[in-house]
Amino acid sequence: MQVILIQDVDHLGGRNELVTVKNGYARNYLIPSKFAIEASPSNLKQLEEKKKVAAKKEAAMLAQINKVIEVLKSSPVKIGAKTGTSGKIFGSVTSLQISRAIRDQKGYEIDRKKISIVDEVKELGTYKATVEFGNGHSTELEFEVIAE
Repeated sequence: MQVILIQDVDHLGGRNELVTVKNGYARNYLIPSKFAIEASPSNLKQLEEKKKVAAKKEAAMLAQINKVIEVLKSSPVKIGAKTGTSGKIFGSVTSLQISRAIRDQKGYEIDRKKISIVDEVKELGTYKATVEFGNGHSTELEFEVIAE
């Protein structure tokens, strides 16, 4: 029997996926538990529409991500830090400071949890961080630590 999964089911498939299972498993477990619906012609049409809408949303999101990546790569983000006489900074630069600098200088709000710094930042200079956008999309961000 073919069913359309409404939710992710372990060892079977993901949401909005058409799968073939035994009749008893579908009638006694999947359908009553609201994990799946029967694959009737009308339900299959609805599934195709859902897939089209999801593809359009993903294409729009990908275009937005590419636009943000271009802006981030255009020029390095400058982060001010208090320094001693030898050029070492007090403390270190964190992903929260990078997130705030991106918001102030580039105009995009990026969650600090999506930013990971490649090297530990303890001195003035240019460094790199990785920004993860999800769905396998990421970019390398260059930032410059300057004295305040």
